Amino acid sequence: MKILILTEGTILTHKNWVELEREEVVRRVRDGVDPDLTYFTASVPIGNSAGKIRRWAGQGAEIVYLTSRRKQEEIAAIQAVLDAFRFPKGKLLFRTGSESYGEVASRERPDILIEDDCESIGGESEMTYPHLSPIVKPRVKSIVIKEFLGIDGLPDIISELLRY
Repeated sequence: MKILILTEGTILTHKNWVELEREEVVRRVRDGVDPDLTYFTASVPIGNSAGKIRRWAGQGAEIVYLTSRRKQEEIAAIQAVLDAFRFPKGKLLFRTGSESYGEVASRERPDILIEDDCESIGGESEMTYPHLSPIVKPRVKSIVIKEFLGIDGLPDIISELLRY
């Protein structure tokens, strides 16, 4: 069982946003209120996302992460955050050139894809699942959560996650 999880907005947020209401975070992203937020080492887990993913990994799931970052130093910063907060080990994928999230995820062929709804940056057009290859898409269980809400509400048991 391979679970691919988007990082920013799905399991990670900026540390300055932890106490804010989700709607306020979405507004800030849309309005560009916090211009220093490209400093990705300031990311923290949303809720207990690290613990949730550890439970899935403990059931034998292979965990793969997909970041929105493209620059090597930003990708390294996201990896450092995942490591610092004890997220389970797993590949950290990223886009290169003109690749879409769907192209990257299609190559990986996950069983489950967990991502947020990308409300602050354009919605479905920015998501992964809608852009999977037509061959891969029918084989992937898509789970979409509200951006910046986190995955704490998802089932702990993988078989239940598949039915979610």
